[in-house]
Amino acid sequence: MTLRFRTRIFLSAFAVAAISLAAVVFLLSRSYRQEVVASTIETLSAEARLVAREIGERGSVSPERLDADADRIGRDVTGRVTLIAHDGRVLGDSSAGGAELPRLENHRNRPEVLQALKEGLGTSVRHSATLGRDLVYVAVPVSGSPVAVVRLSRPLAIVREQAARATRFVMPALLVALAGALALAWISSRVLARRLDALAAVAREFASGNLTLRIHDLRNDELGSVARALDESVQQLGQRLLDLSRDRARMEAILAGMVEGVLAVNDRGEVELVNDAARAMLRLDASAVGRRYVELIRHPDIATELREALTGQVPRAVELSLGAEPTRTFVARAAPVASPGGAVLVLHDVSDLKRADRVRRDFVANVSHELRTPLTAIRGYVEALMDEPPPPDETRRFLEIIERHSWRMERLVKDLLRLARLDAGQETLERVPCQVETLLAGVLTEVQPAIESRSQTVRVEVAPDAASVVADAAKLHDVLKNLVENASNYAPERSVITLQSSREGSSLCIRVLDQGPGIPESDLHRVFERFYRVDKARSRETGGTGLGLSIVRHLVELHGGEVRAANRPEGGAVFTVRLPAGTQGT
Repeated sequence: MTLRFRTRIFLSAFAVAAISLAAVVFLLSRSYRQEVVASTIETLSAEARLVAREIGERGSVSPERLDADADRIGRDVTGRVTLIAHDGRVLGDSSAGGAELPRLENHRNRPEVLQALKEGLGTSVRHSATLGRDLVYVAVPVSGSPVAVVRLSRPLAIVREQAARATRFVMPALLVALAGALALAWISSRVLARRLDALAAVAREFASGNLTLRIHDLRNDELGSVARALDESVQQLGQRLLDLSRDRARMEAILAGMVEGVLAVNDRGEVELVNDAARAMLRLDASAVGRRYVELIRHPDIATELREALTGQVPRAVELSLGAEPTRTFVARAAPVASPGGAVLVLHDVSDLKRADRVRRDFVANVSHELRTPLTAIRGYVEALMDEPPPPDETRRFLEIIERHSWRMERLVKDLLRLARLDAGQETLERVPCQVETLLAGVLTEVQPAIESRSQTVRVEVAPDAASVVADAAKLHDVLKNLVENASNYAPERSVITLQSSREGSSLCIRVLDQGPGIPESDLHRVFERFYRVDKARSRETGGTGLGLSIVRHLVELHGGEVRAANRPEGGAVFTVRLPAGTQGT
């Protein structure tokens, strides 16, 4: 059975009223109980202070007299009176006779007693183990008497009964209010139904093509049939505006597909159009359209470009950086719009072109430098051999130097060729299950002479759950060899190099830790760049080409992993190779 809209409105309004009144009853009852408890505590506090003053003025009296005083005071204050000694013993209680006092529990650790001794007044609402019911407690300290604390209490049932009487008193008024809410809900639902019928009739006129009528009741309560009738009218209007919508959609699609940022302003300097690329470049939000460009664009060069274009000039393109990324470079071009007036700004991101040009120039300079150094040495020693042949021992030393520099050039050329293959994607992976310990053992066998020459020690730590990995064994061997050689070159003699393999989540991590001088914080993000050296003199002494760590990064990324450099808190550097779950074995 489908309920009419009017019936649903009536039931909803009545339900809201009923729930609201029930909440009022609950809150009033709860608030009144809290007020009664607070009033009871205030009354007991005043009475407790009077009793404490009376007991304190009497000074030292016998225990029998104290118990009698507790009974007398309990009759006067219509509540339980307890006199507690400094050690927590009960010296008098209006609810327990003299023979029962020694059997009462020690009251030293009662919360209200502790609070009274500490703050001068203690209150508590809790269950009494002695009387077996809930009580409101108030305690105050006593000075100059064997009694340390006077405590008064009153049953919580009395408080609850007072609150219940108040609730019963309020209920008739609430029932009357509920009846009134029922009548108001019926009347309001009837009025609302009539308004909706009238709006539906107007909407049907819109759907028939009569657009001369206007809706005068514009309050935000259109539902159900009104929404459907208005949807029909929108469909009629949409058909007539279809051509305009198609043109706009086509223009938005073109702008959205552009990598260049486009921003258009009218002759008043208000933004009329901005595509997604321009939003990202200029960090604009959805509220940019309709606002003046001077409020949105803080870059002075762009503001100048638009200002000149709005005056009819054709400003020259300007190169600039935007936002917090100084490495991003943009070219801004603005042009005036003749009719209906305004200007268009186009932003080209040329960061990749700038970066590629810088890399090319740095690469040529570095390669030239790296090749010139050994070639100069080779040429010098060859000329020395040709000018005047030295003694045999000296000739052999010259030839060994020439051989060493030739080997360095050959290694540089090999590293350059390998980087070129990696950049071109010509290196393929042959993934097979590999034992981590076997990989590390093979690396250590190759670098053992260099490690022994520096009296260094290598420690291998392979976790049981990280003993195997699915990877290209040869390429992973090259990665680990480069990292171990790097650690040996920079670590001091007689130091320890640690190789670790561990499982972290769904990744396998291989770390190479040394006890060297570490890496300056400013160089940590650059150590994997080509030809970049932290200590250039030291790197050339060890025969490094400056390409090893760059090759390491390419090989690890070829596996879908990542490599990072960091400093150890205890000193030295640590290089971490992290292989994702897709390349891990089990």
